Amino acid sequence: MKALIHRFLAEEAGVTAIEYGLIAGLIAVVIIGAVSGIGTNLNTIFTNIKTCLASSATCTG
Repeated sequence: MKALIHRFLAEEAGVTAIEYGLIAGLIAVVIIGAVSGIGTNLNTIFTNIKTCLASSATCTG
């Protein structure tokens, strides 16, 4: 029984899987943040284009 407990505590395969899962989660959070920021900027750009086309005024930007 003592050997079984020692072997269980020495096992590292599960820990490695958890580490990979945490890394994948953090990467996903970073990607979501970046895409969200880019989406907001693109929305602003397209809104400006729409306004310029609708008003037939000279727009710069």
